[in-house]
Amino acid sequence: MLKGSKVGLRARHEDDIPILQAELYDDVVTHSRAQASPWRPITPGSQESLVVVDDKAQGYVAFSVVELDGGALVGTATLWGIDTHNRMAHIGLGLRPSARGKGYGTDVVAVMCHYGFVVRGLHRLQIETLADNTAMLRSAERNGFVREGVLRSSAWVMGEWLDEVLLGLLAQDYKPEPQG
Repeated sequence: MLKGSKVGLRARHEDDIPILQAELYDDVVTHSRAQASPWRPITPGSQESLVVVDDKAQGYVAFSVVELDGGALVGTATLWGIDTHNRMAHIGLGLRPSARGKGYGTDVVAVMCHYGFVVRGLHRLQIETLADNTAMLRSAERNGFVREGVLRSSAWVMGEWLDEVLLGLLAQDYKPEPQG
């Protein structure tokens, strides 16, 4: 398990799937704001679910996020679009509604930076998020990510076009929190 100050990132367990499916995927608005693909109903237990992990997939690493105190499941984190030639990847995360507003997002981004830069040896990490997602913007910027641009009207979300913000962090600018 990779550990931050509040959360740990571990492999997805079978009992995580129905919780994540119900609270992150089956919530149409949450899914629509987090994914580039349109929401569609998925049969419970289907291998088509976005929360089911294919351990053989290249270019994509999925974690379950748990509280360090007690081990409760708080969400998901992914390193996706891993490009081994250019040594870059994208960070994504989703927190259960009950876990939002507790500082977990900032800690998840910090642990994902450690994984990307230290464990994987990447040169660049990138985050794309909706311009009104202040929690993700704050989490990224607290970890040193720099706003690099706005993708105007690039996301179709629940019947309207929304802007996305592009943030980046280079390995040379990565400053991990001291472990205490």
